[in-house]
Amino acid sequence: MNLSLTTLSPVTALIFGVLILLFPRFLNYLIAGYLIITALIGLGVFN
Repeated sequence: MNLSLTTLSPVTALIFGVLILLFPRFLNYLIAGYLIITALIGLGVFN
């Protein structure tokens, strides 16, 4: 399976959604981490 931005985004959203359901008190940290990772991928830091 070739991981690109189009396939990575839904997979990470699914993982973070499950983690939010399991650990709701970590919601702020999960959202912040998701936004940072998405921004770094969008800027091309991770190719």
